[in-house]
Amino acid sequence: MEAPLATPNNIQICEVSCDSFRIGWDMSPEDTGRATHFFIDLSRKESRDPNRFKHRDVPTKLVAKAVPLPMAVRGHWFLSPRTEYCVAVQTAVRQPSGDYLVSEWSQVVDFCTGDYAMEHLQQLQDKASGSTGRLLKFSVFYRNQHQDYFDNVRSECGGLMRPSLKDNSGSHGSPINGKLNGVFLSCNTEFDTGLPPKDSPYGPLRFQLPAAHLLGPNTNLYFADFYCMYTAYHYVRPPAARGEEEALFCHASDVILEVLYTEPLHLELGTVEQISGHHQLMSLTTADAKKDPSCKVCNISVGR
Repeated sequence: MEAPLATPNNIQICEVSCDSFRIGWDMSPEDTGRATHFFIDLSRKESRDPNRFKHRDVPTKLVAKAVPLPMAVRGHWFLSPRTEYCVAVQTAVRQPSGDYLVSEWSQVVDFCTGDYAMEHLQQLQDKASGSTGRLLKFSVFYRNQHQDYFDNVRSECGGLMRPSLKDNSGSHGSPINGKLNGVFLSCNTEFDTGLPPKDSPYGPLRFQLPAAHLLGPNTNLYFADFYCMYTAYHYVRPPAARGEEEALFCHASDVILEVLYTEPLHLELGTVEQISGHHQLMSLTTADAKKDPSCKVCNISVGR
């Protein structure tokens, strides 16, 4: 009777990206020479805040021919960026009968995938560029909020709108999520008037200032995200001025453009006025909302 295979131990995960990783473990020389296949069991860790558009996971078992370790794992699952996974392995010897002699499962190891790499951001930017349609000039930045927000800015912050941390909404792999602080400003322009829209989902009061106050010859723009939410497509670009980082955000369907400005902005730089729209929209809760993984317009071939 053939001797059993030892349980794989000292599982090591390395070279983790947004959609791939390498895995290795310790094996005796005898098992290394005998093993014909590796079984890998990968699963997503339970989330307390499930994605609104969460899709069903594909089967998690991978049967691979034995190769030198560490072995690369990619393309077998729809791995998502910035997501925690659990993985365990078995070694196996295929018998002449077609059955497998297998080891016990290894201990379970946790790891987390990374952000989009530059190549993935370029793919996403290409998607965004192909969906934006006609570009319109704009002359002002603006921020809509409710009365309580502006009252607090005046009474508690000395008139300064202070940067806050970008939430996790949008593409899960966007490198600015949870890392970049800023003040969101819009620069959407209506096609027929060339002016900002009269309505807003974020509040009836609008802070507005000339775009030239923030954009100049030293401003650099960096793409950060493109995603859909509530049927609208957002195009995210981060600008940077004077060595600071900012972010630019845009709607592809009705071309909403926003900037995440990383320095405090004083209300004295502009004006705060009531918007004139007759149909002010109710605010939508978009905090931490994820893109639809089934959308063919704003998804790329890597994780969602």
